[in-house]
Amino acid sequence: MAHHDPIGLIAPHAGLAQLNERSRDIFRQIVESYLATGEPVGSRNISRLIAVPLSPASVRNVMSDLEALGLIYAPHTSAGRLPTELGLRFFVDALMQVGDLTGPERESIQNQLASVGRAQSVEAALGEALTRLSGLTRAAAVVLTAKSNSRLKHIEFVRLEPERALVVLVGEDGQVENRVLALPPGVPSSALTEASNFLNARIRGRTLAEARLELENAMTQSRVELDQLTQKVIEAGLASWSGGEHEERQLIVRGHANLLEDLHALEDLERVKSLFDDLETKRGVIDLLGRAERAEGVRIFIGSENKLFSLSGSSTIIAPYGDASGRIVGVLGVIGPTRLNYARVIPTVDYAARIVSRMLGG
Repeated sequence: MAHHDPIGLIAPHAGLAQLNERSRDIFRQIVESYLATGEPVGSRNISRLIAVPLSPASVRNVMSDLEALGLIYAPHTSAGRLPTELGLRFFVDALMQVGDLTGPERESIQNQLASVGRAQSVEAALGEALTRLSGLTRAAAVVLTAKSNSRLKHIEFVRLEPERALVVLVGEDGQVENRVLALPPGVPSSALTEASNFLNARIRGRTLAEARLELENAMTQSRVELDQLTQKVIEAGLASWSGGEHEERQLIVRGHANLLEDLHALEDLERVKSLFDDLETKRGVIDLLGRAERAEGVRIFIGSENKLFSLSGSSTIIAPYGDASGRIVGVLGVIGPTRLNYARVIPTVDYAARIVSRMLGG
């Protein structure tokens, strides 16, 4: 924090939110110029933009104190200033006006996402939604969803070795997922057939999560109907379905190419390459997005606030979406440079999440 306040930058005993009007105006112009151009802005240009006329020298005094507060910095030897990550966070939290979308904007997003409801599968629907969201925001769009959203149609056990079998899960949307299963010693082929029949009588039309619950209840009530080895096959199948939190998640990314637009320097290209590398580290992205499932509304991570993307200097704006029961089943949003158009992207992501919830039965 600054130890002096020669121009009344901050009201006595107040924090950053109490910047005086002149300081706020200058700081806002620096941030908005950065968001628009990505370039540093100098005192001479700022003096022309602000509402109350000030000389470049007076603007420089304010900029000096804003820099002492950690809100702006001078890149290299440039006379201009850029906002720091702290500055961007302060701007987003305290100064930026995030208005609701207008009627035409809502209609545009609805029209863009209308094809989601006609998609053949949940994954196809989400992929389509991301392509549209990426186009609307000019950033990379991401979604984290549960693999278990797909509804099951059929299951089959195929023996691979005496103590290994392949579990083939067929979804109503035509998707097929294979899992290798360890079998108890001495399981005959008849037990595999009986286990398949038992499961197929109970899983059709259910998600994996719903099927597991149904089967656990059925197993409790039907033990007398099944021989011991068949029970063990089914229990092993259920155990393989539980997987783990991360194994049951999938990450879909669309719009990488948008990140290559409007690059100003070689360091911008290096930043985007770094972001591409980060996006390939799917486990890290899944961990990050998973945090948003435990919160309501839009979450915003700027730069190093999110360790995964700290090197690429990227921002992440994400919101959860739900299913018909109101349960949060995934997260969608955008990842892009820290100079995203936050005022537009935040309500767009929020509204897109609500539209996807509605179209997927939420």
